[in-house]
Amino acid sequence: MTGEERRRKIAEMLGETPLSATKLAEKFGVSRQVIVQDVALLRAEGREIVATNRGYILPRARARRVFKARHSDARTREELYLIVDAGGRVEDVFVWHKVYGRIAAPMGISSRREVDEFMRKLESGVSVPLKNITGDYHYHTVSADSEAALDEIGARLARGGFLAEGE
Repeated sequence: MTGEERRRKIAEMLGETPLSATKLAEKFGVSRQVIVQDVALLRAEGREIVATNRGYILPRARARRVFKARHSDARTREELYLIVDAGGRVEDVFVWHKVYGRIAAPMGISSRREVDEFMRKLESGVSVPLKNITGDYHYHTVSADSEAALDEIGARLARGGFLAEGE
């Protein structure tokens, strides 16, 4: 298989599910570094490949919206469940720090299983949620199949008391 054929197949596979460079390397019988270089070449061609905590993914064109939220650590799981149960995908989390500006982290969470996996990592005590550096204020970029789905997600977040007001 040529490098070009491998990259075409990688792009196909990443459109279906997140995959780590290690898994892709095993699948194609090449080193992890070759896969990292392939991903860099695909990005250079203009493909929007995103690195998440579960691997690389090539997002489908979906409606996107940013929601400003505020809640305690104890309600993080509830907030994320609410979004994924309504058909949303939590693309990222970011905060606006008064000194550093925008600080962001990719999430790529679209199911309860992925929420639970994320929460296990947080609850391990290794780190704290990004929102904790800004008094619990944070933003999520959420994608869904339609604007109507995003409207529903926004309504559920509002009913749950998750949406923050103002700047």
